[in-house]
Amino acid sequence: MKIAFIVDEFPCLSQTFVLNQIVGLIKMGHDVHVFAEKKGSDIKTHDDYKKYDLLNKTYYYCIPKNIMFRLLKGLFFIIKYTPRNHKVVFRSLNIFRYKRKAWSFHLLFLSIPFIERRPFDIIHCQFGTLGLKAVLLRQIGAINCKIVTSIRGFDVTMILKEKPGVYHELFKVGDFFLPVCQSLKERLIHAGCDKMKIAIHYSGIDCSKFEYSPRRRINDEYIMLLTVARLVEKKGVAYAIEAVASLISKGKKIVYTIVGDGMLRENLQQIIARLGIEQQVKLIGWKTQEEVKILLQKSHVLVAPSLTSASGDQEGIPNVIKEAMASGLPVVSTFHSGIPELITDGVTGILVPEKEIHSLADALAYLISHPEICNEMGKSGRKYIEENFDINKLNNTLVQIYQQLLGKKAADNLTFKKENL
Repeated sequence: MKIAFIVDEFPCLSQTFVLNQIVGLIKMGHDVHVFAEKKGSDIKTHDDYKKYDLLNKTYYYCIPKNIMFRLLKGLFFIIKYTPRNHKVVFRSLNIFRYKRKAWSFHLLFLSIPFIERRPFDIIHCQFGTLGLKAVLLRQIGAINCKIVTSIRGFDVTMILKEKPGVYHELFKVGDFFLPVCQSLKERLIHAGCDKMKIAIHYSGIDCSKFEYSPRRRINDEYIMLLTVARLVEKKGVAYAIEAVASLISKGKKIVYTIVGDGMLRENLQQIIARLGIEQQVKLIGWKTQEEVKILLQKSHVLVAPSLTSASGDQEGIPNVIKEAMASGLPVVSTFHSGIPELITDGVTGILVPEKEIHSLADALAYLISHPEICNEMGKSGRKYIEENFDINKLNNTLVQIYQQLLGKKAADNLTFKKENL
């Protein structure tokens, strides 16, 4: 199959779930192309990005900010593509229907990479907001294929809170929707999406890349805590810092490493300084997947204190929790969105209510005091990930979804994984 992935940014260190799908499909022999609005940093990229030559499979629909340059380039596109694609070009410039998207040349620039490389069998949009782009592309005739949309969190939490009817057209013309957890599926249905067009499809990980190893601790050894996250409100990192500070004040020997970056980095650094724990708590920025794997092996507990932000933004299921469990780490997280579908409280980790610093601290203190429980949780976690979140199994299911969409006219005839419908 010839498959197009629509993403916001590529490569993107914080979205290994997208890379896992792309690489998995390529390994299965499919022709995968990536379309992105923004180019990610080349300074740090995952090894697979280079191994599978994804640079030459990625195309950008960047719209020049300079008005004069945009006008000149737009006129060039019109002259070049009108002879063979006049319908697409003229529709993209329909100011009466598309208004600003037309007169700003937004639709024209969006369509060019697709008409140069079409036809495709499947367009897979990695967030609901990107599904809206696919709808526009189909309307102007730039694509004529099945539209599959993954739903991952903010796209049906924060976005729907701000614009309740934003997905009306996508729900109507989109062929299939893949929320990454049950709570997001329920939100989709509540928003008006046909439940027969929906199936839960978890984001998977390559378990072979994460070595399982029981954690052994020596008496008086420092406890290594780890968080890997974008530094935004819904990740709840500030609450974890406060919880760790309370444990340090009680004499616990802790080193807490926070991997990631984002708009709250400076604020979090100020909290660390205010609490006087700069020696024990470190913000170290983004790391590659290989570097994160090393940190997972060196750590004793993963901390993932996710919460619902003031804007309504929520997680789906954070991929790093799966990676930690595959590595044999117990996880302390929250009763948030799809996380309870991944972590069984008291079996593979400990879940606490959102924003409760004392509960978070108590959970960490319990695991610090019971290393034998940590190993039991780590073993159970690895088993659960292998059974339910293995990327190879999930990519096989994804291909079945694609094939059945292509082979049948109605999405409600899909037969795969009926328990997820």
